[in-house]
Formats: sequence, structure tokens, C-alpha cells
Amino acid sequence: MKWSELSIHTTQEAVEPISNIFHEAGASGVVIEDPFDLFKERESKYGEIYQLSPDDYPKEGVIVKAYLPVTSCLGETVDAIKEAINGLLIYDIDLGHNDISLTEVNEEEWATAWKKYYKPVKVSQKITITPTWEEYEPISTDECIIELDPGMAFGTGTHPTTILCIQALEKKVNEDDFIIDVGTGTGILSIAAAKLGAKRVEALDLDEVAVQSAKINVKLNKVHDVVQVRQNNLLENITEQADIIVANILAEVIVRFIEDAHTILKPNGTFITSGIIQGKKQEVKEALQEHGFQIEETLQMDDWVAFIAKKNS
Repeated sequence: MKWSELSIHTTQEAVEPISNIFHEAGASGVVIEDPFDLFKERESKYGEIYQLSPDDYPKEGVIVKAYLPVTSCLGETVDAIKEAINGLLIYDIDLGHNDISLTEVNEEEWATAWKKYYKPVKVSQKITITPTWEEYEPISTDECIIELDPGMAFGTGTHPTTILCIQALEKKVNEDDFIIDVGTGTGILSIAAAKLGAKRVEALDLDEVAVQSAKINVKLNKVHDVVQVRQNNLLENITEQADIIVANILAEVIVRFIEDAHTILKPNGTFITSGIIQGKKQEVKEALQEHGFQIEETLQMDDWVAFIAKKNS
């Protein structure tokens, strides 16, 4: 099969929404080339990415690449992607250069191009994420392994917003907790919650492709007896009260359902939010406080922020 590599030169702020647009357009794999990765300190004992070449990265900004099958509908798909990306401007998202290019690659080059970027990564004290094609042996008895195939849907588990959410879940999840994961994507946060001891998790996503991908990953990680994945728009029609709600999505979307989250959470329940760029931090913080949440902790990584907020009883 022939594949087209669609590449966009953008900003770190736009990486997640653009990756999500690629995923929704049917991309089989997304590659993120962020020069910041060249300067991250990494402990090789955890098997993280190493020996990165500066030649593979832009000098500034971020390159996001998607791989689309070459079909008769490719032109329409690319036009729809461009329109959706330009539509992010209404959310005040900086698109940077916003330069888009399209090149053809064969299947072998496609597989090598994106799989080489993903190795096992320890993202918190207990959670290690490993791609399905990598062999990995736990280095401690309490280590939890999440197997993930980044080609299934958007989300490799190594983006700062995902890491922040997992670290927050590790702090807050207790046995017997009922957790709702809003905008589950690949299901990684739901899987993490289950492996950290949650009794029951509902993984919700509006996108049907994400729902199917999350179901596959949930079964792959043998937590399908704990995690239920289904299609749903944010928290609409949810009535059962939860101990924790976690959402790793755009700040503009988070503020739209904070009131619903407050209603659905049990007294003293926890709302974990990420996907928040520094420029949106104050907006989300104020919205949480206005709707009856107390900020317990603010977590930060690179230019991203996550809040652990407690519902005032």
C-alpha cells in the first residue's frame, strides 16, 4: 500500500489539537518532532528514547506528521484537515508557521518512520508505557505496565499532558473508586486508573474511532473487567456520581463542562484536568474556583499545566 506523509510545521501549543485532527481524519500513526526532546534528561535504565539526532528535528517550532493511505479521496481529506487546523484559530491557538507539505512514502518507510520514535517510558513512580512491539521487563514489583499501540489512535502516552494526568491519578486513585475519563482517546488514562486500583472506570469519547481504539487497548491490557468504553459527548446524560473525573483535552473544552463535573462528583471528589497550555492556566483556574472547586495542586511540565481540584462539600 502507498502512504502519504502529511507534515505541518506548527507550535507546541497546537500539537495535541492537530494530532487529534489527524486521528479523526483516519491517520494511521502520528509523529511529533519537537526539538525540546533533544534537551530532556533521560535515564537509560528506564528504556527511554535515546541517541536522538538534531538533524531529525526543526530548529524551532514543532513538526507534526500524519500518515494517510493514498486513495481517490486523499485530496478531499487533506483539504478537510487544512480547514480543521485553520479552524483552531477561533480558540486562540497559535499555529506558528502553519506550513503544510505532502509527500508519498511506501509502507515499509511509513512503519519505520513512526515506530522508531517510541520506546518504553517510565512516566511516574509506578507506571511505565511500552509500545506493543517492544520487549520490556519490570524493574520493580509494584511497577504497572501499559502496552499501547500509537498507530491505533492519537495518544502515545508520552506527551506532557498525559504524563501529568497519570501522575495526578497516581496521587489520588484509591481502591473502590469509580472514575470517569472524559475524552479518553486511546484509553490510556482509564487503563492507568484501573492498574492503580480503581474499582470501575467509564471511558468516554465522542469520536467512534477513538472508542474502538480504546476498547482494543483496554482488552490488550487485560482491564476490560474494570473499564467500560463508550461513545458520549463530555458528561452529557451522566447521572451516577464519581469519585474522580479526569479530562485531558483542550482548555476551551474543559471550561464548558466544569459545572457538570461539579454536579456529578461526590462530595470531596477530585477533578483532574490537563491539556492546558500556560496561556490558558489562569482562565481554567478561575473557572474551577467559580464553580466550587478548590485547587489542591498544580502540576507543570514544559509549557503544560494540570490541576488537581477538590469539590467543596
